[in-house]
Amino acid sequence: MFEKLILDGFQAGLSWITILRKREAFRKAFHGFDPAKIARYGEKDFARLMADEGIVRNRAKVQAAPAMARIYLDLEAQGGFAKHVWSFVDGRPLTPKRKTLADIPVTNPQAEALSKDLKQRGANFVGPTIVYAFMQAVGMINDHLGDCCRHGPCARLGKRAPW
Repeated sequence: MFEKLILDGFQAGLSWITILRKREAFRKAFHGFDPAKIARYGEKDFARLMADEGIVRNRAKVQAAPAMARIYLDLEAQGGFAKHVWSFVDGRPLTPKRKTLADIPVTNPQAEALSKDLKQRGANFVGPTIVYAFMQAVGMINDHLGDCCRHGPCARLGKRAPW
């Protein structure tokens, strides 16, 4: 979940395929997305990342990663990052009944609340739209259309607690 949230932040304003093509370079540059290592990044690491042509070299996005790592570790120590983010959907995936692609929003109240929570903790690149996409991707929101072949299987997965 940590890697996904970091990559979602880097994707802001870019196409997802750009991030997917650079994913291995991101993994290498960010020490396998080890939050304990990233949380300790300093100026030397920042300079190294800004010189790495394999990743997106946006100053604000690069600086956001160590802050998110510290937030992640803090939430882990308080009972778990996953448990915390899942609490915004009461521990169960939301399964709205979407009929058309036009019915799928870019955010919802739960994403707005989680975004606000993360921002209050010091995170950047976690706006409601980014958080909503994150929640969809990690299974917190089943936005598959009702007639999609994945809607039912994802809804059944949602009957189990995610941890």
